[in-house]
Amino acid sequence: MSWALFIDESGQDQRQSPYEVLAGIAIEDRKLWRLIRDLSDAQEEIFGVRLFEASGNAAKAQKLLKKKVFAHAAQLPPFAADKRQALSREILMDGTAVTRALDLSRAADAQAFASIVPQAAPRPARGMLRKDYAYLC
Repeated sequence: MSWALFIDESGQDQRQSPYEVLAGIAIEDRKLWRLIRDLSDAQEEIFGVRLFEASGNAAKAQKLLKKKVFAHAAQLPPFAADKRQALSREILMDGTAVTRALDLSRAADAQAFASIVPQAAPRPARGMLRKDYAYLC
């Protein structure tokens, strides 16, 4: 059995993000094409267009969540703390309340992983991998 591993990182430039994130999805290669099709169909259903068609390349959260998006969100009042906590808890505690992409990945028996490391965390010696990268290998 072979697996495909999709991995991405964020915050490694140590500029704006207070954390460095390493995350990925691993899926059996025989289930990969179906998952790709399902994710593509979900993008069209949810956004009315596939993200690649809209942006011409891979969609990046940094591009999707521009200042303008936050400005629009600020036009409405923020969630009350108890409502925000309830929604956050629901996502964390109820596996059925995750995003559509994660639902599709779970249905394809994909395995998700992530690590979040504070930017100020001690760095390994030059030429050595950080623990989260080492465990991945």
